[in-house]
Amino acid sequence: MPNGCFHGAFFYFCIKFGKMSAEYNDDSIRSLDWKEHIQLRPGMYIGKLGDGSSPDDGIYVLLKEIMDNAIDEYIMGHGKVIEVTINEKLVTVRDYGRGMPLGKVKACVSQINTGAKYDSKVFKKTVGLNGVGCKAVNALSTIFKTQSIREGKTKIVEYHRGELIKDEDVKDCDLKQGTIISFVPDEEIFGNIHYIFEYVEEMLWNYVFLNNGLTIVFNGQRLQAKNGLLDLLEHNLNGNGPLRYPIIHISEGDFECAFSHSSRSYSEEYYSFVNGQHTTQGGTHQSAFREAIVKAIREFYKKDFETSDIRTSLFAAISIKVQEPVFESQTKTKLGSQHMEPGGQTVRNYIGDIIKRNLDNYLHIHSETAEELYRKILQSEKERKDMAGIKKLARESVKKASLHNKKLRDCRIHLNTNHEKRLETTLFITEGDSASGSITKSRNVQTQAVFSLKGKPLNSYGLSKKIVYQNEEFNLLQAALNIDESLENLRYNNIVVATDADVDGMHIRLLLLTFFLQFYPDLVKTGHLHILQTPLFRVRNKKETIYCYSDEERLKAIAKLKPNPEITRFKGLGEISPGEFKYFIGKSMRLDPVILKRESSVAETLAFYMGKNTPKRQQFIMDNLRFEEDVVEEKVA
Repeated sequence: MPNGCFHGAFFYFCIKFGKMSAEYNDDSIRSLDWKEHIQLRPGMYIGKLGDGSSPDDGIYVLLKEIMDNAIDEYIMGHGKVIEVTINEKLVTVRDYGRGMPLGKVKACVSQINTGAKYDSKVFKKTVGLNGVGCKAVNALSTIFKTQSIREGKTKIVEYHRGELIKDEDVKDCDLKQGTIISFVPDEEIFGNIHYIFEYVEEMLWNYVFLNNGLTIVFNGQRLQAKNGLLDLLEHNLNGNGPLRYPIIHISEGDFECAFSHSSRSYSEEYYSFVNGQHTTQGGTHQSAFREAIVKAIREFYKKDFETSDIRTSLFAAISIKVQEPVFESQTKTKLGSQHMEPGGQTVRNYIGDIIKRNLDNYLHIHSETAEELYRKILQSEKERKDMAGIKKLARESVKKASLHNKKLRDCRIHLNTNHEKRLETTLFITEGDSASGSITKSRNVQTQAVFSLKGKPLNSYGLSKKIVYQNEEFNLLQAALNIDESLENLRYNNIVVATDADVDGMHIRLLLLTFFLQFYPDLVKTGHLHILQTPLFRVRNKKETIYCYSDEERLKAIAKLKPNPEITRFKGLGEISPGEFKYFIGKSMRLDPVILKRESSVAETLAFYMGKNTPKRQQFIMDNLRFEEDVVEEKVA
């Protein structure tokens, strides 16, 4: 082929198949203003999006960003009460701090990298350091209203998706000094938002535990604590109790910790904080604590225990205050700082010294605790050795199953990638070839995986963890999730149980919940487990199709599509075609989070639903029985 013909053919190929980009010149360069960049790349500022089904969804991050500013005022000694109100989708946070300087209110909420926290004399050891948080809330809200009250004067500004729509003059005001911020998250960005109050309460409780003397009023409920992280552990004891020994509470300087060992859990569980920020991904402070605990215990008992024998079932909360902390992302879920302050002592040495000195003194004084801790370590050592052979056989079984790829249809992004990508991953656990086949064909292969069960799983209530490795279904499931050694290795952020809405489907769901609550309760507590909602009805005419998740929605759809809509009652997931299923596991996916309420006991709940108290369960079913009309392919006149 002549050279000219070759280049001409290549050019045609590139244009036809999209291999050559549009012309790149001066007009290709575009500058975004602050709000456009946040709206275009929200993940850079708040992590994931989400409608509120998960505790790490973006609408809770928006609330956290506003709360952090109010907390920083409290830390600096201004305002002992913070009021939080959520009325449907409108969120209001009212603090009684100093109030923003009235001449800078607009700049503080709409000019990126603007704020007082660059001045360490005004704000020390705070969380909101980059002047970004409230601007992100502004840009990602359809309503964002700020009122600052200061020295008998007030200033009010209001925005719509970052655009200023109201700018009132400074005027006299008799309200108490402070700041009032109200916002409604943008549903075009977050979806059909709904706040789950249990998630909000847990966030607010953490602020209270970390700030003795602070009162938070949430929708009229007063949240207060007196004993810091000791109260936090007792508050979160559900699923971990009883503890092997009384909680050890250490507080010195800018570090505080509280810990014990659980009698039921098989893994480590941490609640870690930096300057009041819940670092769910841990970081240098958490690593330093884990290392310090092992070193201090080895030195006290003068024995070279295995690290895992010391840390298995450790239940701990840690908090540290660091000047100018460095986080690994804007969402501040993992501390990257190596030093307590620029040029100062390392975080590792600071925590290590405090733990060594205080824990050694405590165990010498409290001999009964020291003896119980020693027995716990020896028990973990025995269990580890007993399980070694079983785990080896289990891993070989997993390898054989992986060769045939019968159970898991994996996705391409896993939790070993960056944090923002990890948050998007989902594993659907379903039963039967037809249901798993529909989900597999409909899923997003980048972020969604499918695990197919074979029949009903074993009732694991009351069984030891040995069954996880001996039972093929459980062994393959925990291997797919990668939670054998630690939940920190969890490969999917969202674990979704997808079963039919019939008796068998409900039973499978209950057995799976029993498995997770029995062996991995902290996975449930941290908001990773969900139930997939799929439509019960399809109501359609020649022009429109509406999927309904309840009888109420069905009746509304019938009224909208009259006359004579066709109504289909879905009896199982396998009846929903892959073409339809893609709508139910996409952006509009409805998930019911599995939430452990503080007043509930995992042990009592499992005993009631899965134990041998058959008469009590029968009476419970009779008392709560509901009759629903079964609608199948009927025509409504």
